[in-house]
Amino acid sequence: MYLEPRPGIAWPSPHVRELKDAVRALLGLDDDTAVRIRQLVCGEGGHAPLETVVEVLPMDGEAHRWTLHRPAEQVTENELRATLLPRRPR
Repeated sequence: MYLEPRPGIAWPSPHVRELKDAVRALLGLDDDTAVRIRQLVCGEGGHAPLETVVEVLPMDGEAHRWTLHRPAEQVTENELRATLLPRRPR
């Protein structure tokens, strides 16, 4: 079993781990709910070339997704709060 990533596989940055922890805290998620944060190329004109997608995937229930139009390394906890809390899962 490998304890280090295979060549070409990047580990999440410490900032992305902090964002995941912030999502868990802001939404009061349990350990059975997965939080996935991905950085994707944005194809929409007028937006940053990279966007950050936050997904909350509960074991039982509906998945939720938010998009922030900036690279993950630039997303702050305040931006997460402003984006997630108005449309938080019930």
